[in-house]
Amino acid sequence: MSKLQDRTVLITGGGSGIGRQMAQAFAARGATVVIWDIDLEAARAVTKDLESSSGGVHHAFRVDVSDRAMVARTAEEVRSSVGDVDVVVNNAGIVAGNRPLTETSEEEIERTFAVNTLSLFWVTKAFLGDMVARNSGHVVTIASASGLLGVSRMVEYASSKHAAVGFDESLRMELAEVAPGVRTTVVNPFFIDTGMFEGVRSRVPFLLPILAEAEVAKAVVVAVERNRSVVNLPRLVGLLAPMRILPVKAFDAAIGLLGVNDTMKTFHGRAPRPEPVDAD
Repeated sequence: MSKLQDRTVLITGGGSGIGRQMAQAFAARGATVVIWDIDLEAARAVTKDLESSSGGVHHAFRVDVSDRAMVARTAEEVRSSVGDVDVVVNNAGIVAGNRPLTETSEEEIERTFAVNTLSLFWVTKAFLGDMVARNSGHVVTIASASGLLGVSRMVEYASSKHAAVGFDESLRMELAEVAPGVRTTVVNPFFIDTGMFEGVRSRVPFLLPILAEAEVAKAVVVAVERNRSVVNLPRLVGLLAPMRILPVKAFDAAIGLLGVNDTMKTFHGRAPRPEPVDAD
């Protein structure tokens, strides 16, 4: 029996893309899934599919994870209507687009950090106290390979994901002291074939393939089941840290050979998600 059987898993940004795939994978392991998404109709569509395919009762909520008041309010609603949350998957994320920093607006930069970085604090804090009290739980942070190195034409995104990697590592160290039964996982994937990064291309797909959503979702579920602290996809991403021993010029040249800074040149992304509607 999976350790996820009868556990409650909350996934932010679960209404589409890898979030939807993770919801399906967790539900297939017997978990009750709670979907948080800025698009309530998309979230409800996912829970309806889960109930048809995997059985059980699953739950959908409209949440803008960058709004800390809404996060806190909805977390209380989850506690009262669903119960304790055993696994939190911080998946919600956005990217401004294929532009240099000088052409990226202040509003886009602030929104990127609000969703990709600050939301990690608001969502995790909303449930972490209960996990620490039980000395049981798991926090997953979907970061990015761009959280391990800088990437041209996505300065705001890569910077927000660097912060996400630091968030997970610091939280892991803290929990080891105060609640070792609460575990964390950070996931650092190369580009995934979601609409979010529509149009990106890899120069060396045999080394850095564009990842399939289902492949990443499966890796996340396995990591939670096996308490893996770090998931790098593909494996080459795990070599970025030891490559830092190289002089800066040599490191930059190696990254250049892999074509990382060319990946965004063909990016066009998907249409923007709807803005949140005041639940009140």
